[in-house]
Amino acid sequence: MFRSETYKNRRAQLSKDVNEGIILLLGNTESSMNFADNHYHFVQDSSFRYFFGLINPDIAGIIDCDSGEEMLFGDDLTIDQIVWTGFQPTMKELAEQVGIDKTAPFAKLAELVQKALADGRTVHYLPPYRATQRITLSNLTNQAVSKVDEGASVKLIKAIVKQRNIKTTEEIEELEKAVDITAQMHIAAMQHTRPGMKEYEVGAIVQNTAKMHGAELSFPMIITKDGQTLHNHYQGNTLKSGDLLLCDSGAQAVSGYCGDMTRTFPVDKKFTSRQAELYQIALDAHEAAIKELAPGKRFKDIHLLAGKTIFEGLKAVGLTKGDTESAVAAGAHTMFMQTGLGHMMGMDVHDMENLGEPYVGYTDELKKSTEFGLKSLRLGKALEAGNVITVEPGIYIIPQLIDLWKSEKKYEEFINYDELEKYKDFGGIRIEEDFVITDEGAKMLGRQVPKTIADVENTRA
Repeated sequence: MFRSETYKNRRAQLSKDVNEGIILLLGNTESSMNFADNHYHFVQDSSFRYFFGLINPDIAGIIDCDSGEEMLFGDDLTIDQIVWTGFQPTMKELAEQVGIDKTAPFAKLAELVQKALADGRTVHYLPPYRATQRITLSNLTNQAVSKVDEGASVKLIKAIVKQRNIKTTEEIEELEKAVDITAQMHIAAMQHTRPGMKEYEVGAIVQNTAKMHGAELSFPMIITKDGQTLHNHYQGNTLKSGDLLLCDSGAQAVSGYCGDMTRTFPVDKKFTSRQAELYQIALDAHEAAIKELAPGKRFKDIHLLAGKTIFEGLKAVGLTKGDTESAVAAGAHTMFMQTGLGHMMGMDVHDMENLGEPYVGYTDELKKSTEFGLKSLRLGKALEAGNVITVEPGIYIIPQLIDLWKSEKKYEEFINYDELEKYKDFGGIRIEEDFVITDEGAKMLGRQVPKTIADVENTRA
């Protein structure tokens, strides 16, 4: 938790930007796995935590933009609860930690919200991403559950994105901690992977490294020999000589800030010549993108540069042909890079994604594409100093996509399908690092993890 002044200043700015009505921010509730008292790991709503700082469940905050009044709603624990949880601070004590004077039981929240609505005032709330949030908002605002999403405040969304989009010095310090732990997770995986291990054994090393530093995982880790499957969470394969292992994982620090990195390395001590060829192309795309990071540069353009670098590099291998500019303009590079180049990162590993990519990664002028490949680019707008982003180009050889496009003769002027057939068993490669955009360009967060072929092989040895 930051100093109380941080949260007070954040709420004051939010109130100023929204300017009218009341702002309602719901914290998350516990979520049961298989019976009421057996919960999933609790994660606080990031926008609530950003403005109110608290990680306790079943709390909501109100900011009155007209009067300047701020309130926290929640219930003190009963003795029956304290028996199980131990003593916890009262609502008044929690409120004082984040600079708020007024509290009330959670049941009083409906009374305040419904009075505001009866008085003709606007109640601003965010789009819900959990069923419990949707039901709570339905009860608070007297709307049908099916109508709640429609009532979400675009004005509030844009005001929150405006603030959370630019990371402060104290936020960057926390992000550095998260990414540094993330780096150590990846180094541990790279050092300890051996033929004969299960993917989940490598996963255990990665998760244990996070836990040893007091961190949680920032998202369900991807540890797979089948790197061509973009979000592959299955970890039951046995690693064998000749495999590549893709490890995509990150730490969430105690403060709530996240890291997100990917490395791909051979299960053997060295890359095969075929693996090294494609790995170097992916690394070249990664480095080309990094060099372009700077305020004012459109991330969409950097994404397309990475696609051109990959397409051009694959010509030497014999997998692509023709004019690179024309090929990328047509979308032929998406045979190999179907994903976006990266995304915002902060208190969420895909920062603010619940608020909507059109508001977070795009602008009223720059709309998100619906084309294959480009539709997966979460961030397209011009970069600003204070943005924290990932850069993660990749090469993914997907047999089913090859078969489909080959049967359709799609992009056959740009793709050498006969040669590509020989790579169907290749898998996938991704290299990902995290950066903060500065006035001069960009700075990598966290410690360096081996990524050149020589450094990866030295670590594997």
